[in-house]
Amino acid sequence: MSGLLDDFKSEFNKPNNTLVQLILINTVLFLTVIVVLVITRITGHAEAYQWVLDQLMMPWAPMALLKKPWTVLTYAFTHADPFHILWNMIFLYWFGRLIEEYLGSRRLVGLYILGALGGGLCYFASYNLIPYFSTQIGGQSLLGASGAALSVAVGAATLLPNYTFHLLFIGPVRIKYIVLFFVVLSFFNSVGSNAGGNLAHLGGALIGFSYIKLLQAGSDMGRPIYWLMDRWSNLFRAKPPVKVSQRQRSAQTAASAYVSVGSTSSASSMPDQDEVDAILDKIGRSGYESLTREEKQKLFRASQKG
Repeated sequence: MSGLLDDFKSEFNKPNNTLVQLILINTVLFLTVIVVLVITRITGHAEAYQWVLDQLMMPWAPMALLKKPWTVLTYAFTHADPFHILWNMIFLYWFGRLIEEYLGSRRLVGLYILGALGGGLCYFASYNLIPYFSTQIGGQSLLGASGAALSVAVGAATLLPNYTFHLLFIGPVRIKYIVLFFVVLSFFNSVGSNAGGNLAHLGGALIGFSYIKLLQAGSDMGRPIYWLMDRWSNLFRAKPPVKVSQRQRSAQTAASAYVSVGSTSSASSMPDQDEVDAILDKIGRSGYESLTREEKQKLFRASQKG
C-alpha cells in the first residue's frame, strides 16, 4: 500500500503533468468514496455513506446550495460509479492533452474549472427557472466531471476542429464531429432521467466554445482562475530567509530582471511570417502531431494577429 501511495505522490508531483494531476484527483476521490461505501455497508451504517456523498454533490435547491457552497466545485471531481469515472477520465485525457499541448497547463485547469462552474450554473438555473425540471423530473443532485470534461472537449474541437482521432472499428474522424455528437446527445437527453447531468454537459460545452473564441479574440476568461491558482500555490511555497550582501542583492536583482524580460519576450513575442510558413510547411509534410509544443504555441499566437 505504501508503494502505491508513493507512486501516486511521485506521479502527482511531476512537473508539467497537469492533465494527469486532474485525473489523479478524480481517481483518489472516487476510491475514497468507494472505501466509505464498503465500510458503511459492512458496519450497517449506510446512511453515513449518503451523508458523505451529500457533502460533495451539488444540490439544485437554493437554500441547500447556500449551506454547501463548496459543492459547486466538488461535484465535478466526485464519482460514485466506476464506469462513469472511467468514461469521463478517458474523454478528459483524449481532449485535455490537446489543450495542454497547444495552450499550456494553466489554461487546461482554467477551462476545466470554468466548465465545472458553467455546468453547475446551467443545472442550477434550469431547475429553478424552468418548472418542467423541478416538477416533472424531480429534484436531483449533480455529480461527476462530465460537464467539465465536455468543456475541455468542446474547447479542443473549437481550437482544432479538423484534428483527427482514429476510432476503433470506425477509423479516422475529425474531433469536431465527435464532440458535436455528444453535445447533440446531451441536448436530447436533457429531458430524460438524468436531466441534471445533461444540463451540466450543455453548460460546460457553452463554456468551452466561449473560452476558445474569446481567447482567439485576445480575452482570457481564465484569468481569475490563474490568479487563485497562484495564490493557492504561494501558501505552500517555502520562502526561507537568505542573508546576502548589498552587492550580491544588486547583482541578483539585475540578473533576475534580465531573465524575466528575456523569458517574457520569448514566450509572448509574435512569430514572424517566415516562422509561421515553416511551421505550416511542417504540418503539410507530417501533420499536426509532428509539431513541438513551442511550434504549436507559436502557431496559436500567430492566429491571434488577425
